[in-house]
Amino acid sequence: MRYSQYLLPTLKETPADAEVISHRLMLRAGMIRKAAAGIYSYLPFGLRSLRKMEQIIREEMDRAGAIECLMPMANPAELWKESGRWEKYGKELLRFKDRKSADFCMGPTHEEVITDIIRNTVNSYKQLPLNLYQIQTKFRDEIRPRFGLMRGREFIMKDAYSFDLEDTGADISYSKMYQAYRNIFNRCGLNFRSVEADSGAIGGNFSHEFMVLAESGEDGIVSCDSCEYAANVEKAELIYRDLKTPMAALELQKVDTPGQRTIEEVAEFLKLNPQQLVKTLIVQTSEDEVLAILLRGDRELNEIKLANLLDVDWVLMAEDDVVKQVTGAPTGFAGPIGLEIRVIADAEVKGMADFVVGGNAVDVHFTGANQDRDFAVSQFADLRQAVAGDPCPRCEGGKFESWRGIEVGHIFKLGIKYSEAMNATVLDAEGKSRPLVMGCYGIGAGRTVAAAIEQNHDENGMMLPMPLAPFQVLITMLNPKDDQVREAAEELYQQLLAANIEVLLDDRDERPGIKFKDADLIGIPLRVTVGARNLKEGNVELKIRNSGAMSMVPLDDITPQLQQLVAEGLAFKLEN
Repeated sequence: MRYSQYLLPTLKETPADAEVISHRLMLRAGMIRKAAAGIYSYLPFGLRSLRKMEQIIREEMDRAGAIECLMPMANPAELWKESGRWEKYGKELLRFKDRKSADFCMGPTHEEVITDIIRNTVNSYKQLPLNLYQIQTKFRDEIRPRFGLMRGREFIMKDAYSFDLEDTGADISYSKMYQAYRNIFNRCGLNFRSVEADSGAIGGNFSHEFMVLAESGEDGIVSCDSCEYAANVEKAELIYRDLKTPMAALELQKVDTPGQRTIEEVAEFLKLNPQQLVKTLIVQTSEDEVLAILLRGDRELNEIKLANLLDVDWVLMAEDDVVKQVTGAPTGFAGPIGLEIRVIADAEVKGMADFVVGGNAVDVHFTGANQDRDFAVSQFADLRQAVAGDPCPRCEGGKFESWRGIEVGHIFKLGIKYSEAMNATVLDAEGKSRPLVMGCYGIGAGRTVAAAIEQNHDENGMMLPMPLAPFQVLITMLNPKDDQVREAAEELYQQLLAANIEVLLDDRDERPGIKFKDADLIGIPLRVTVGARNLKEGNVELKIRNSGAMSMVPLDDITPQLQQLVAEGLAFKLEN
């Protein structure tokens, strides 16, 4: 491809609304353009990366025995009402009516549609196991779309759905997809972790997220430094071995804490460590219950763990008026003593004594507080966010390390959640009707490309791994008007094309400085500079983008050397 004939509109300045690195660089490098909030067009350069991502997905899904299909974006409401998600999914589900006033939605995911297909086409256990996948555009009406392709409203996703007769078969299907996902992200050249995760709105009883590690990641994850356990902080298990409540040593005492509202302020005022405080959070659930949650002062509540414990759809911090109604004081002074609502405590609080709590009055706290003696806890449970240094729940001696990650894939064991609701059954060997056991498996194709940029860039631009780079080699022709330079660059260009190397020839009549800046910005892995000075000695300059290494290579040797470098960049080892 010749740069002079290609649509590659690079930008010198970063657009004002671009917040994260991938968004900035994808706009500046001419990969995408914004059509509306959270909705983007892929320009040719970006589309090449996207198609490469899709091809890797297809090859590994096919290798794992999945079969490609394609389902409609517009989903009839009847199917979503059958599953119960028409009402539960929330405002992210874009609902609309057709000209006959029939209700539809834009599919954010396709469990309902695929279940409908299978229940009408599969009726015997002999047709199982079955796994169907598609690569298709989805739409979720995010309230705050941001970060370019990282959190858009319209996006391209691979979603797959497995169907088995029983749990043992479903476990095998899940395992195949787990391995296929590891192969996919390894082939992309990404540093990632597979972590245990919460199933969220999709449902099911077990799931893994695949996280590309990057400092800009929205999600916190932890992994053990001694074993393979890793989990999203929302899911990470915490253990408390031999936890016993110490004997109280202090009397309960009310103290004035004028102007001290936060844990840090109160701890500093009382000259204590935040670990000697217990904070009381007043929360509301989707079932309209208001309750108090106790945590050690330096800990953060894991709202998903709490919602799962209570078996409710969601838990939110109570509004200020509710807090005042329940505690008699403004937000910031809540404590468990004297409350008439249910009190649940994180398990860590069980091992504490003589701690500080809010006094349910402005500028008042209690010191020397103790459970049982001063207030009652109805239940202890694992309710806090995991942090680095916490003991691993799966091995002896292991401790958590913390990372930031970008979710690019998610796999779920759905069980019979959808098949039972939608009456998707088959006959077993005895002729008995049984609901299908399902799994679902998603990868954000565009999001993975963006995550790769978040992980692979420098101050000058992108450094995409070879498998996802739009082109493998960039030939920079320093002076197209110089006959020797032009002829050498053109000959090399043809050689690389004949060798099936994806090459972009920068034949523009621009200053070398502009060409070099654009080359770093668009981040093609290998750059060959053809200039008059080096050609006099029979050489061209080779630069490897991700390391910055530069060398002079004889013109006659450059093609085989590039072939070797491309092959090494694409090489990966399939996991068994």
